[in-house]
Amino acid sequence: MFQISQMALAACLALSALRADAFTASAPRLHHAASSAGQIAIPSHLAVPGAASSLLPSSPSPPSSSSSSRSTRLFSTTDNSSSSPSSSTLERLPNSSVRLTLRIPPASTSAAYAKTLAAIAKQLSIPGFRKGAKIPPAVIENAWSRNGGKNAIKTMAINELCSELIGPALKEEFDLEPIGQPALVTPADVLAEGMTPGEGEFEVVVQCDVWPDIRWKEMEGKEKPYAGLTGKYRRKPFDQARFDAALRDLAERYARLEPYDDGEVRPLAMGDACVVNMTGYLANPDGSKGEPLPDAASGDNVEVILGTGRYMEGLVEGLVGGTVGQVKTVSVRFPDALRNKELAGKQAVFDVEILSASRRILPELTDEFADQVRPGLTVETLKEELRKAVDSQDAQEYVPARNEALGKALAEVMEVEVPETLVTNQAREKYALMMTDMRDNGMADEEIKKLISPENFDKYKELSREGIVRDFKISMAVDEIARLEGISVPAYQIEEQIQALKDQARKEGQNPEEMGDEEAMRRKVESTLERRMVYDFLAENAQLEVEYAEEEKFDEALLEKLAQESLEREQQQQQLEQQPQEEEGESGKEDSAGVDIVAESATAVVEEVEPQEEPV
Repeated sequence: MFQISQMALAACLALSALRADAFTASAPRLHHAASSAGQIAIPSHLAVPGAASSLLPSSPSPPSSSSSSRSTRLFSTTDNSSSSPSSSTLERLPNSSVRLTLRIPPASTSAAYAKTLAAIAKQLSIPGFRKGAKIPPAVIENAWSRNGGKNAIKTMAINELCSELIGPALKEEFDLEPIGQPALVTPADVLAEGMTPGEGEFEVVVQCDVWPDIRWKEMEGKEKPYAGLTGKYRRKPFDQARFDAALRDLAERYARLEPYDDGEVRPLAMGDACVVNMTGYLANPDGSKGEPLPDAASGDNVEVILGTGRYMEGLVEGLVGGTVGQVKTVSVRFPDALRNKELAGKQAVFDVEILSASRRILPELTDEFADQVRPGLTVETLKEELRKAVDSQDAQEYVPARNEALGKALAEVMEVEVPETLVTNQAREKYALMMTDMRDNGMADEEIKKLISPENFDKYKELSREGIVRDFKISMAVDEIARLEGISVPAYQIEEQIQALKDQARKEGQNPEEMGDEEAMRRKVESTLERRMVYDFLAENAQLEVEYAEEEKFDEALLEKLAQESLEREQQQQQLEQQPQEEEGESGKEDSAGVDIVAESATAVVEEVEPQEEPV
């Protein structure tokens, strides 16, 4: 079986996307870099001319009018060259796309053509002219005839003009950030036929996607549309048993002791308290007393509260039923996690003299008790705080579900025209990740290659469109809320998180210095923490309905049965495949030769797709 190289597979994906009018811009904070080992990546250098990558801004551009016209000095080839102001008009199109019309004065076309001629002259060696000498334009045009002559030179000049003019016009004149590569409405070689450098005004029309604006919907009775979001998500029920135990433990801390009446002989019971003297011994194999324990393991006037799980195993159970003045012999076992490793896990025997006994009376859960815990608390606010504390761990598990509900609600209160460039780019990345997952799951390379086509990409893009648009809108809204509400991450939190990542890398045997660009990592950490803060802010002001439901439990018996049936089917298939193939004879050899031909053909396709490096 032949193998498709990483580069060839990436090239197939790139060409499929490009043939489907794909762009190569990456949306900030929505970019999923193909960086993991073995992942099918689509490097930016695989893009063909006319589909160059560009970085997007980190925040949306300010709103601009739907159509405007301004003038500016846009092009200059040398410090002393003269050029007239160029005028530009902008037309807004659907899906955050624009059409920009540039009217370039004769002086600028002349300067651009002269600059192109000078660049070509450096590449030519013309008899009769020294290197660096000034060569007449006609001579250069004639020497360049094999490459297209004057029309090709004008095409290069137009491309030079566009590279100089389009970016400043969009950014400086109209305060817009282009996404992807702007495209000429009329190809440059066609425009070149009608351009005479230095004569008449030259018009160029380009179209491109731009970074969109966000528009909040007007919500009745709300100053901020994103306040009071509504939605619903599921999570497992509140752990009432844990809450009851926590409330009981809190009350235990404030229990008061009431000594038994003089002369009252009453056996100790669970919940009572007593003061004892303890003398300990290591236990012999037969359970009798052995060597005395160190003084640290014994003690006088020790208060013991009779409750489960408080002390070493056997102590409380051995004291239940004892009375004041009695000496009880109690067998215990030291915990395995005891700091004193010489005693950890060992059996011991204690002589315990009961000096006094008291009843422990728990306080009633009243406002007076809550105020004793912390001034100003009521029993209701105390329970509410305790519920949050008890539930914090379980609630953290369902934060992604909560955030998903908030995101869906957020997408309904704002409007954004999502550029097709972004949709295409995100679909390409998801498509590449899907191919990678297929290969990681064992699919053969030749089968993956069959799936990589413009038609399949188009289908996948349309299936993914709704989710991509929703995710982009949510991402943009979250960033905008952070700006509007002044939500920012303290520097110390960023440093703590970065340090935690480095510590984790060391534990996993990695060198923190090889984790990549630390500044990029810092930006990513800051972005992640900021988004978390925004979602927490939204949750505090939201009206989310929580549906408590028990987690579905898998039927282990059914799963085992299904696994067994699957194994039996696989064994039957293997038996069929192992049966003699005597009838094949010579045809088997022919099939083998056919496979070789297919492999050679596919390899040739891969080699043809794989790009060759060109000198810069």
